[in-house]
Amino acid sequence: MTQLTERLHARRRNGGDRAFHAAATGAGLLILVVLAGVAGFLLWRAWPALTAAPQDVRGGHGLLHYIGPLAFGTGLSAVVALLIATPLSVGIALFITHYAPRRLAQGLGFLIDLLAAIPSIIYGLWGIEVVAPHSVGIAQWLAEHAGFLPFFAGPASGTGRTMLVVGVVLAVMILPIMTAVNREVFLKTPRLQEEAALALGATRWEMIRQAVLPPARSGLVSGAMLGLGRALGETMAVAIILSPSARYSWDLVSSANSGTIAADIALQFPNSSGINVATLVASGLVLFLLTLGVNVAARAIAARANREAS
Repeated sequence: MTQLTERLHARRRNGGDRAFHAAATGAGLLILVVLAGVAGFLLWRAWPALTAAPQDVRGGHGLLHYIGPLAFGTGLSAVVALLIATPLSVGIALFITHYAPRRLAQGLGFLIDLLAAIPSIIYGLWGIEVVAPHSVGIAQWLAEHAGFLPFFAGPASGTGRTMLVVGVVLAVMILPIMTAVNREVFLKTPRLQEEAALALGATRWEMIRQAVLPPARSGLVSGAMLGLGRALGETMAVAIILSPSARYSWDLVSSANSGTIAADIALQFPNSSGINVATLVASGLVLFLLTLGVNVAARAIAARANREAS
């Protein structure tokens, strides 16, 4: 009787394992099907622009001439935001997890998380009404004293509608998700390793540098890539702040900025038809592939960091 009961339990467990395995496999395949469907739809709608003559595409100089500056501006704004947000998110996460008192850490973490609930259009209004006017003096100083660098060549914008302001606003927008990921990564550091480092005479910063940061490398990369993906696809804040032009420009303080793909689609799509719609869909396809490539690269970097840490 006991053997029969054990066999029945084993069959139930095996049946549950098979059902869970099938459900998990189906969910994974569904994601792949959705991604393939989105890519196929974008390719189908963009095909008229991909096969059209250069003079028929918006701008009259071909698809590459139209999408190229937008893709460049998308990458530049996202990288600037990432360079600003990464050290801030790491510093805030370390302060919350290792320096701040418990009550202060809880309140600060709550406030940082609240930033993610603010709509992007509010960030855009904040950027154009507050950040942009206050950035004029800084932009003029950078153009005057650091104009030998291509990023600050100038002439400085008198309105503040620059790529630098866009980078600052995007950095604030991606800060909550990056801080949340970094905070969870730091909290998962083995407590015994931290205590052992302190017991051996290490200062708190030495303990963080030797026992906290190395195991958290892959998590930090994942958080940065999540923030980068958010910055690449941001629309309304960039559309409100930036005055785009069809050119490649590294200058962060002048008014002659490259636009971004998402903002251009949002601004141009309502008044477009025919081949112009196909052109915008083609630029959306480029953004889709760019974001997908960033996520694949992030997974590869995180996996490599995990292998090196182990």
